[in-house]
Amino acid sequence: MEEKSERKSLSRLVCAAVGGGMERYMIYKEFQGLKLSALGMGAMRLPVLDGAYSNIDEAQTDKMVAYAMDHGINYFDTAWGYHEGQSEVVMGKVLSQYPRESFYLASKFPGYDPSNWDKVDTIFEEQLKKCRVDYFDFYLVHNVCEMNIDAYLDPKYGIYDYLIKQRENGRIRHLGFSVHGSYEVMKRFLEAYGEKMEFCQIQLNYLDWTFQNAKDKVELAQEYNLPVWVMEPLRGGSLCKLSEENEVKLKALRPEEKIPAWAFRFLLTLPNVKVVLSGMSNFDQMVENIQTFEEEKLLNAEENKVLLGIANAMLNQKILPCTACRYCTSHCPQELDIPSLLALYNEHSYTGGGFLAPMAVGILPDEKKPSACIGCRSCEEVCPQQIMISEAMADFAQKLAG
Repeated sequence: MEEKSERKSLSRLVCAAVGGGMERYMIYKEFQGLKLSALGMGAMRLPVLDGAYSNIDEAQTDKMVAYAMDHGINYFDTAWGYHEGQSEVVMGKVLSQYPRESFYLASKFPGYDPSNWDKVDTIFEEQLKKCRVDYFDFYLVHNVCEMNIDAYLDPKYGIYDYLIKQRENGRIRHLGFSVHGSYEVMKRFLEAYGEKMEFCQIQLNYLDWTFQNAKDKVELAQEYNLPVWVMEPLRGGSLCKLSEENEVKLKALRPEEKIPAWAFRFLLTLPNVKVVLSGMSNFDQMVENIQTFEEEKLLNAEENKVLLGIANAMLNQKILPCTACRYCTSHCPQELDIPSLLALYNEHSYTGGGFLAPMAVGILPDEKKPSACIGCRSCEEVCPQQIMISEAMADFAQKLAG
């Protein structure tokens, strides 16, 4: 972490006038001569009507985009699959009211769905139509993970070559990728395409700094000189409210700071972070988040230590304490990768479900899945942490079965 005085040169505080002669500020980050708002509006959790995910409330979305524009947000992020295909449609309609040069629009190729792998050209053309634009300012190879890394690297699908061509033609101004997979998957992607990528988007917050190896992923991005875009800064809203004990610790350091703001302050302290995407689902969330991004207020060393300590305590209450020493693997007659399976089990248990663990386990052969554990307990005899591994594997298999 760098001190505030050293970080000021890496960002700009640009003034935006609002009604009544008052002034507001938005933090901007430099990227290849552009000034990107440090807070970007994610369009995965837009307000909806009647609780239906595909039925976006266009009036509320229009209001939120107008407020965002008035208060300095110029980066908007959508994708093919968000809101069951309606996010691009609604964001395209709303943004079409503004001069094209007044905003930066990002979308993504949906490689998470195998049926899309040979349709990159068809999907890209449809995305331009849905978004009512002639080009995307930012475009991402979406959700690089265990399930699709081989397809992304396979030239027969032509995904990479097609997107590079669109960048050469000016229909993609900047090309990057998002990753939900492991560090190893991210490294494979970068070894193949890193020289042509301009930015990367990862799940990053103070909880996942160690839990999802986000720290290592940030450092890997730095090795390739890639700036970082952040998704899930509040981990799906779970970091908006903490236990009373943990909130007291933070209030003692910054009495006036709201709890969600701590997650954003942590990210702004990281020198390689350019855009923090927040999937704001109502107007009040947008107002509060923009207020946070009016000033950097970077965390100092003590505050950062306390925040990461709270994260560790939160994790220790809910996850198994596997240290990946791998003593267990040498004693498993099934030759299971127990540490990796326990890491996925922890993620699935802490999140209460989600898609990451099923996605990662889904690509494994049946003989390497948690259901292949025969419960012999040989691994438990050598586990320094005394984890009941056989019980965890059985529980994991049951959770995945549904």
